[in-house]
Amino acid sequence: MTNILFKKLRSGRLGLIVSLILFVLATLLEKRINLPQIFSNYLISIGLTVFFATAFIILFLWSVKSLPRKERDKTLCTKGVYKYFRHPIYAAFLSAFNLGLAFFLNNYIYLIWAILLHPIWHLIINQEEKSLIEIFGNDYVTYQSSTGRFIPKIMKTRSIT
Repeated sequence: MTNILFKKLRSGRLGLIVSLILFVLATLLEKRINLPQIFSNYLISIGLTVFFATAFIILFLWSVKSLPRKERDKTLCTKGVYKYFRHPIYAAFLSAFNLGLAFFLNNYIYLIWAILLHPIWHLIINQEEKSLIEIFGNDYVTYQSSTGRFIPKIMKTRSIT
């Protein structure tokens, strides 16, 4: 099973490459168009950067603690942070790191970049989730219905009988 996962689950690498390419394009675009800063007060920018950096670290460490390396690829983890996110490390990267970077750079082009990455990563992650369904079957389908991909599900869907 580990070999199957290693071959099929490359979403993180692809997502990171796409994110970096788009970041470089955003940087080049920033130099061409003169968008205003998000905040004129740098204390707000730094405060939000610290907030999102802290959220990133907490979410990342909670992910590692919830699913130790020795358990990866062997079991469907639905405890700890995985109770709320199907992909908490990707969520940490998308929601906390990227937004923190956008606020640190304090330019709307990077905020747009960070927001646009969400639908792109949703497309990238589809193949990984299909592979997880192949591996874990209905357990993963049930898990999908009760958790959010990158953002926790606040409202649970009810089945109509």
